[in-house]
Amino acid sequence: MKLKQLSMTIAALCVAGSAGIAHAAPAAPKLGMVYDAGGKFDKSFNQSAFEGLQRFSKETGIKVLEVQANSDTQAEQVMRGLARKKVDLIAAIGFSQTQAVQKVAKEFPNVRFVLIDSVAQGNNINSVMFKEQEGSYLVGVAAAMASKTKKLGFVGGMDIPLIRAFACGYAQGAKAQYPKVEIMQNMVGTTAAAWNDPAKGGELARAQFDRGADVVFAVAGGSGMGALQMAKTKGKLAIGVDSNQNYLHPGSMLTSMVKRVDNAVYESFMAQKNGTWKAGVTYKGLKEGGVDWVLDKDNRAVVSPEMEKRVNAVRTDIINGKIKVIDYRAAGSCPV
Repeated sequence: MKLKQLSMTIAALCVAGSAGIAHAAPAAPKLGMVYDAGGKFDKSFNQSAFEGLQRFSKETGIKVLEVQANSDTQAEQVMRGLARKKVDLIAAIGFSQTQAVQKVAKEFPNVRFVLIDSVAQGNNINSVMFKEQEGSYLVGVAAAMASKTKKLGFVGGMDIPLIRAFACGYAQGAKAQYPKVEIMQNMVGTTAAAWNDPAKGGELARAQFDRGADVVFAVAGGSGMGALQMAKTKGKLAIGVDSNQNYLHPGSMLTSMVKRVDNAVYESFMAQKNGTWKAGVTYKGLKEGGVDWVLDKDNRAVVSPEMEKRVNAVRTDIINGKIKVIDYRAAGSCPV
C-alpha cells in the first residue's frame, strides 16, 4: 500500500512539473547594442539610441550588453564578440556599421540584427531608415522665416548621400518659404573623423556667418557642437540634429530636427521580447514618428506664433501627401 501511494505521489509531481514547464514564461531575450565612433554620450545620434535602450530596460527590467566601436574594423570585432555570447538580437547604431552587420549576420544566422540608418541584406537583419528630408524640410521653413538676411548655412559632417539628403530637404523647405533664400553648404570632411572635429565645425559655421548667414543647420555629430557654440558666440541662430539639442544653448537654438533613433531601438527590442520581430527594411518619416522638429521651453522665445503655425501646417501637408519632399538619395541630385 505504501509503495502504491509513493508511486502515485511521484506521478502527480511529474505531471505538476510538466504543467509548470508548459506554462512557464518565455525567457527574457539576450540583447546587445553597438555604438559607433561618436559614443553613447555624443548628445546626438548615439545618445538617442542609448535613451531608447534605457526606456526599454526601465520598463522591462531587461539589461542590454553595450559596446562601442571606435572604427569600422572594430565594429566587426565587437559585433562578433556579442554574437559569440549567443545574444538574440544586436542593434548596430549608424551607417558606418553596414559592412560589419552584413558580414557578421552571415556568420551567425541564429542571431538577429537591427541596423539603424542603413540597409543590409539578410533573413536575420532588419534595417531601419529615416526620411530625414521630411524633418529637414520643416526646419528649412523655420530657418527661412527666422532669417533676417535670407542667407542660411548648413554644416555637414562626412560628405555622404545621407548628409546630402538632410541638406536637400533643408533647401527645399527654405526655398518653398522664400524662393530667393541663399544657402551655403560645407562639409567637415570625407572620412569618419569628420564626426569628431568640433573646431572645424565651428570654423565652417563662422565662415558662413561672416558671409551673411544668420541661421546654421549643423548635421555633423560631435563636429556640430562647434557650429552650435559658434552661433551662440556670434549672436546667431542654430538648428540641432538627431537628438533635441535645444537645451545646449537656449536662446540661440532655433529648433532641432530630431531623428527618433530612441523609438527605433526601443521598438526593435520590444519586438524581439514580444516575438513580433521581422526582417526587412523599415522606413520612418513624419507620419511614422521617425522625424520631427522640436518646440519647447528652450526655444520658445525665438519661435514666433506665425512660424509655429506655418511649420505645423507644412508638417500636416507632408503627412497627408500634399507636399512631396524629394529624397536626394533616390533622385541622385537636389531639385533646388
